[in-house]
Formats: sequence, C-alpha cells, structure tokens
Amino acid sequence: MSGTGKSTLVQELRRRGFVAYDADNDGFSEPRADGRWGWRRESVADLLAEDDAGLLFFAGCSDEQADLPFDYRILLTAPEAVLVGRLRTRTNNRYARTGQELAQVLADRAEIEPLLRRAADLVLTTTAPPAQIADAVLAGIAEHELRAP
Repeated sequence: MSGTGKSTLVQELRRRGFVAYDADNDGFSEPRADGRWGWRRESVADLLAEDDAGLLFFAGCSDEQADLPFDYRILLTAPEAVLVGRLRTRTNNRYARTGQELAQVLADRAEIEPLLRRAADLVLTTTAPPAQIADAVLAGIAEHELRAP
C-alpha cells in the first residue's frame, strides 16, 4: 500500500547488493483509464520469468499481483498516522498529497490490506528503521526456504 516503505526497502536491499525493483520508480507502473495506476503486467511477468535472476525483489501493489507467479509475498504495513505522515512529507513521490488521493489510499488500506494480509507469507509493520525491516525480510525468506520441500 502507498506509504508503507516499499521504495525505502528497495533502496536498502539494493544497498546490500540485492536485485530489487520498485514498480513505480522503475517503469513497471502506468496510469489506468479510471485514474488509478496498475502494473505493466507483461513486463512484470517477463522479469519474474528470468531464470538467471536469482533472488529478486519486486515492490509494488496492484490488482495484477494476484495472478503473477511470486514465490514469496510480503505485506508491508504501518499505522494510519504513520502512513499519513509519510505521504504528506515524502519527496520522491507526490502521490496522495491531495485530499482525494489520500482518502483513496486510506480507503484502499481499509478494503484491500486485509485481502493482501490473507495472501501474504510475511507481514511486517514498517515502523522500525529500514535496515531492521530488510533484516526481517531476509530472515523470513530464509525461514521459508528451510521449510520448502
């Protein structure tokens, strides 16, 4: 969801040498006729199909994610007051600065986040520093790999 720290996590993972993409900042998103944004589905599918990618992180939120072959799904979440503060002060993305966009983010949070939570392999509240969030992501993936057949 918007304002949960996806772009910040991508930056931290890249700093650590991982391959990480941000749907919005790396050209995988586009505007829809209804004014909302969605993923360029074929581009994301092609990225996920690359055999030599190894461990690859892809951060974003879009209707298209439901039918794409992600191996592990992580939901980043934050308390409403934290989200609103981040959205109002972030400098790398102007989305949700207007009252209408902010209202849409909060409505999406109430309606869509519970659905994402049910599909997630890991849920992280992003009130800790980015390095700790990245550590938790990597630990969750390692635990998942140990349980895999």
